[in-house]
Amino acid sequence: MGARSSRMPWHWWGRAPEEPGASAGMEEAEEAVAAERKEGKESEKARPAARQRSRKRKTGPGGPLTKEPCRKRAKDHSGSIYEALFLRGEGSDVRICALGEEWNLHRVYLCQSGFFASMFSGAWQETNMDTIELQMPDENIDREALHEALGSLYRGSILIPPGRVVAILATASMLQLDQVIQRCGEVMKETVSAQTVCSYYYSAESYGLQTIRTVCLQWLLDNMMTLCSEGLLREVRLDLMKEVVASSRLFVMGVEMNVYIVLKTWTFLQLQPTWRGPRSALLPDTNSWFARSRRDSEGTPFLETEQGRAFVPVFQQLRLAYIMCDPMSAHVIHQDALIPPSWLCPLYSEHCLGPLRAEQTRIVRPMGVYVSDPQGRSMRCGSQLHRDELCSWRWEGFKFFWDLVLRYANQRIICRCSARKKSRSFGVSLLGRRTVAFRLRLFSLDRDGRAVFRKDTEYQLLSLRQNQELEVMNLENQDVVFPIYVACNFLYLHRGERFPGRLPL
Repeated sequence: MGARSSRMPWHWWGRAPEEPGASAGMEEAEEAVAAERKEGKESEKARPAARQRSRKRKTGPGGPLTKEPCRKRAKDHSGSIYEALFLRGEGSDVRICALGEEWNLHRVYLCQSGFFASMFSGAWQETNMDTIELQMPDENIDREALHEALGSLYRGSILIPPGRVVAILATASMLQLDQVIQRCGEVMKETVSAQTVCSYYYSAESYGLQTIRTVCLQWLLDNMMTLCSEGLLREVRLDLMKEVVASSRLFVMGVEMNVYIVLKTWTFLQLQPTWRGPRSALLPDTNSWFARSRRDSEGTPFLETEQGRAFVPVFQQLRLAYIMCDPMSAHVIHQDALIPPSWLCPLYSEHCLGPLRAEQTRIVRPMGVYVSDPQGRSMRCGSQLHRDELCSWRWEGFKFFWDLVLRYANQRIICRCSARKKSRSFGVSLLGRRTVAFRLRLFSLDRDGRAVFRKDTEYQLLSLRQNQELEVMNLENQDVVFPIYVACNFLYLHRGERFPGRLPL
């Protein structure tokens, strides 16, 4: 859904600060406004008597003549000030010129802005000038936003449509209008969506709205993998994509291989911004483009080409240990030839030695996963629960390990380890008990992708015997909204391996 089109007014009330040196022109302008209001009241009293006589002829339901009360239209004082002083410029003592426009304004009102208060009170060249030329250092500021921001100083309110919030935020930041900045943040928080999230994120970074930056980042972590729209992927810049892919809070629908597919598609759209087509054609066209690139570079992995080096920091955030353990996924990685072999060789070494140790020594180490890694390398996987009914999910382990099974029943989520019982080589878990560092997150989204329900577990260690079940979350007495997204982070641990208390899974 797009940004809301309705205007969202914001009001604050109060008068402009009074200064002993306020100009005589200002006083005359305010007196003119007061005289206008007085004249309006006198005109109300001087209405033709014939009107009143005509009302007296009307009889009420009880028979006697009744007099209909005179209806007066109250005049808005702030509206009169806005029209007389801001729009008409009556009593102006300073002229502001910017963006090809001129405003005849008043210092006493402009001093509500930190920008102008500093300009008029310091030893600046503009302090005593009658005409001030403003240079706009920010391309987000336009004439309409500047007009609205200056006008808000005269009427105590401003209209902030979602489509204009970035321009108004930029203007308010330059003029140091703290209350307008605060209201812009509120509007952004209320209207974040697929169409606005990236522009809001970059604006929040530029203008110091840390809370809005966090809200937008969380929106991307919740929606990136499920939405994957062409428009959204085009707007995500390299540094933002790196932060999203690196986060352990990224919701991964399915398994880690899906993160690679999204990254491949995003890279194609970054390099081919003019591509247009149906969503169903995006991945085939992406694969065709990378195949041509591979032929043109004579087989050089894409990330080692001049064009691909810029994307290395993003692809380095992939958790390849959980991709290369699956034969079909490993085949796609080799076929695409985006990732250099030097990234994959250590994983193959660990994958080969792991099952050998499992068969010969019965000591199993986690493949490619290091608990002491300060960045955290947990497996990310997830699914969706469409309605309140019995459901289960299975994420396969490393063949000679066990599979993780989650089951939803009676508003509870149960975790179970399921060992393979096949008697072929490298196909059975030899240990009777397995330990996993585990975190579970549940959330529901509205049609704009904003969370309406969220519940997380703390990081915990689960030590499970074969087919043992353990309740990990209870949703009784919770305001659950379906469908629910179920996100898991888990990390296998071997005997004697300790789980650091602050491991960022």
